[in-house]
Amino acid sequence: MYDKYVKRIFDIIIVIVLFLPFFIILSIISVVIKIDSKGPVFFKQERLGRNGKVFKVYKFRTMIDDAESIGTGLSTYEGDPRVTRIGNILRKTSLDEIAQLINVLRGEMSLIGPRPPVPYHPRKYQEYDEKQRIRFSVRPGISGYAQIKGRNSLTWDERIIFDVQYVKKQNIILDMKIVLLTFVKIFQREDVHGPSRRNGRKDNLTEKKKEM
Repeated sequence: MYDKYVKRIFDIIIVIVLFLPFFIILSIISVVIKIDSKGPVFFKQERLGRNGKVFKVYKFRTMIDDAESIGTGLSTYEGDPRVTRIGNILRKTSLDEIAQLINVLRGEMSLIGPRPPVPYHPRKYQEYDEKQRIRFSVRPGISGYAQIKGRNSLTWDERIIFDVQYVKKQNIILDMKIVLLTFVKIFQREDVHGPSRRNGRKDNLTEKKKEM
């Protein structure tokens, strides 16, 4: 009931109330991106949504055009030279995610929920077990429980555990807590980058794809 009706109404109301300031921010970011580097304003990528349905997520472009065919492909790391000057700022502040308000208005995403992975990595929808698929029973979110628990520093399996926990106990109070702590994480710039061989930890392509 909460996810299907209350949360959806909450999403729409919040977006409508914040439409003007967000529109101004979106416009400014779009202009700066075009001035900073060649390429489109938005980066679109297929992701797994509710019940495994594939949709295209919107993000502000933070890398040079056609970056996925250069260097390490879809994987990124701290100091990646393909990241533009404005893209680096957008990533650290998570402003690149604001473009996903388009997905929220279209009903493909919610403000709060499990982050949507790409359809083929680390596994296809059919390859998740029954318990793991619980995370796909709700709309994916711009931010979520796993984001305030560790963001990109978590492995994919660790994220799934937190996502399942969220789905089982989701309510408006928890969502408000996640919103608040998301801003705290952004302000403190915590867990922006995923595990990397550069710091002696095992690479995890899933974490790094988030920023592409």
